[in-house]
Amino acid sequence: MISFIVPAHNEEFELSSTLVAIRAAASDSGKPYEIIVVDDASTDATAEIAAQAGAKVIRINRRQIAAARNAGARASQGEYLFFVDADTRINASHVTEGITALEAGYAGGSARVAIDGIVPLWGRVLLRAFTVLYFGLNLGAGAFLFTTRRNFKETGGFDEQYFVGEEVYFSLAMRKLGRFKVLREPIVTSGRKLRMYPARQFLRDFFGVVVAGPRGARSRAKLRLWYDGKREKHPAEA
Repeated sequence: MISFIVPAHNEEFELSSTLVAIRAAASDSGKPYEIIVVDDASTDATAEIAAQAGAKVIRINRRQIAAARNAGARASQGEYLFFVDADTRINASHVTEGITALEAGYAGGSARVAIDGIVPLWGRVLLRAFTVLYFGLNLGAGAFLFTTRRNFKETGGFDEQYFVGEEVYFSLAMRKLGRFKVLREPIVTSGRKLRMYPARQFLRDFFGVVVAGPRGARSRAKLRLWYDGKREKHPAEA
């Protein structure tokens, strides 16, 4: 069985499309599957939307994406664990190629990233530079990660010391167990942060975390870009 684990906080405008995409991708794989939405302290209709779509809903009150992913993993039953953010669309190739990689002995993996909608020029330049550097280091994007239950348990899952960057430590932990696969077919994830924040604020907060290193990732209070809860009120335009 495949377990799709979707951490979510106030994602009523994105979640439906994400769940539709997961169902379509999973159905094409030919394997049984489950979808678990971890509702982390939402104050909107996230949980109701997830339940109406047939997902299993787990409620926590942590406001931490690492904790949400771990809670979903604990509630899951599948041999294969696929973590998909609530604002992210996958397709059948991500599932089939991910499972093929795991069956070939890879410890875990991720995929390259494409951004939905229209984003400002500075955002496109930043994304291009980030993509070259980050995936050149063979690290996984937090919006989409996969592994086996056995490997997840062996590494202890996502490190709950960190409020951001937990995908980096997850990738490094997987690489200690074996090879790590970054799929070339990109997932599509929301570009809302690049649309909603002025360049100066985004770059200051983003590079502030990079410069601060692990210590800066341990305090939610200093991570407004990730935790202030701002959301777009409509789907992104193509």
